[in-house]
Amino acid sequence: MRKKPRDKQPLKRWKKSKLEDLIHRALLDAEDDEEQQMAFFEALEEHLQFPFKTALDGVPLLVKGLTVGEDDEVLAVCVRDGEQIGLPLLDLPLPKPPPKGAEWLEAYRLWVSE
Repeated sequence: MRKKPRDKQPLKRWKKSKLEDLIHRALLDAEDDEEQQMAFFEALEEHLQFPFKTALDGVPLLVKGLTVGEDDEVLAVCVRDGEQIGLPLLDLPLPKPPPKGAEWLEAYRLWVSE
């Protein structure tokens, strides 16, 4: 099931046509919503370089990887103050400079918003 992003629109760093191409590549063999969600999860795991640092509401985070929550939402596995937590991937801002493969996260945000 697609989760709507929470006020996180695709950055203007990448052209929409590039992001749409990544969406097509990620979902090429997926048929239903569940398969599409898992296909995007796998594409993100493959292309997004971990770990990377970011901050949420001014609190520094180390993003170590991804997991899928109980409701099939993609979660970022983060370390905050030595504690490992899962946060919705769509809620995390990209750091500057973004990690390698960040265009896949922006493609995911675009796909979820459509």
